[in-house]
Amino acid sequence: MRVLLAGATGYIGQAVLKELAAKGHEVIALARPGHTLVEETQAVTVVEADITMDTEWDSQVPPVQAVVSCLASRTGAPDDAIRVDFEANQRLLARAERDGVAHFVLLSAICVQKPVLAFQQAKLQFESALYDSPVPATVIRATAFFRSLVGQLARVQAGKPFLVFGSGEGTACKPISDRDLARFMVAQLDEPREGTVQRIIGGPGPAITPLAQAKMLCDAAGQPCRLRSLPINMFTWLRWVITPLALFSQRMAERAEFLRIAQFYASESMLVWDEATQCYDADATPEFGEDTLEDFYHAICTGGRPPPDRREHSLF
Repeated sequence: MRVLLAGATGYIGQAVLKELAAKGHEVIALARPGHTLVEETQAVTVVEADITMDTEWDSQVPPVQAVVSCLASRTGAPDDAIRVDFEANQRLLARAERDGVAHFVLLSAICVQKPVLAFQQAKLQFESALYDSPVPATVIRATAFFRSLVGQLARVQAGKPFLVFGSGEGTACKPISDRDLARFMVAQLDEPREGTVQRIIGGPGPAITPLAQAKMLCDAAGQPCRLRSLPINMFTWLRWVITPLALFSQRMAERAEFLRIAQFYASESMLVWDEATQCYDADATPEFGEDTLEDFYHAICTGGRPPPDRREHSLF
């Protein structure tokens, strides 16, 4: 089928593009102007367009049978979140409704279970729009990506201690690789869909704590496992310093929001949240795929693959 892929230049979007082409789909890949994607082939047509700004973004897009959105705010700042996670996806949905597509696949995030951040609220706002739309859809709430767990690679390789919050065992996740997540997303297109359904997905278990991540990374890098514990409240203290400046500087306001995001990820697990018990439930978090974080670390440290570009997603 002909599939419109938005967010094709992103970390997951690039993997989804490869999987769509491998499965024989004809892909219309949206790429931000100036961003290199792939050479155009018979299976892939690259359309340069800024869906967040250009009102004529879809003028070069032929009718499609499905839409896959990997769009995500790059900073998490409120304005960017509304512009990308909600408004840009709304434009995709309007196009999907005009074309009468058979399926809209949205990559969301598991963290929207506890929506306290601007980007989480923007994602939920669009999820709600999908439920109200006649377009059949799948909302995929994915757990942590491998990319988000390599931020301390250079530290460890340099012999510096791995930074943890508290004991390093207060949170956990079932991280999933870009390849496995792409396979899961593209497979949804083969399922008949009526209305909108939600799919939470993680990588192969068991759930991994930051302490376990430290041991894996240090082992892969051939370094002794040294830890340094940091207080989670450090993000609150830093916000107290920045907040007065944020009143006069957009850059400082975005930095303050980044600190709120950092504190959330330092204190919350990326697993299914059980409202009844008010706890995260690793056993209830679905698993998919074959790639493990341990193998990923070893591949990077041995030169088998380059470290992923984390861009605005770096914390340390």
